Amino acid sequence: MTEQDPGQDPGQDPGQRLPAVAIVVKDGRVLMVRRRIAEGELSWQFPAGEVEPGESPEAAAVRETAEETGLRVAAARLLGERVHPQNGRRMSYTACEVVGGTAVVADSDELDRVVWASRAELAAYVPFPMFPPVREYLDGMLAG
Repeated sequence: MTEQDPGQDPGQDPGQRLPAVAIVVKDGRVLMVRRRIAEGELSWQFPAGEVEPGESPEAAAVRETAEETGLRVAAARLLGERVHPQNGRRMSYTACEVVGGTAVVADSDELDRVVWASRAELAAYVPFPMFPPVREYLDGMLAG
């Protein structure tokens, strides 16, 4: 039996890594990023990226947020994992707290815009049902 790399998703191709998603809330709004290249219907997303070898999903969510937006965050808690209904990949979701910086497009090769969305605006950015643990977390954290 071979040992599983913690950054690799066991339900996917051996070369494919588990995406880690950061749910970042500040002042009653959630951070959304728009990718330069849409992934299917997903052009607006939460900051996210693949878990590196030896890295936890929580650490990857923190790292990816900094790389993509320049915002420094800390992992607050793992919200859960699921197979995403739009792209078929197993994904990990981590609630993160802002510890410093300002959200900007830090990786202009990957992103073209960042926004802080209110609860009322979120449906325009996420046009399909949200993962229930993420929705429940945001219901308690976002302003109307």
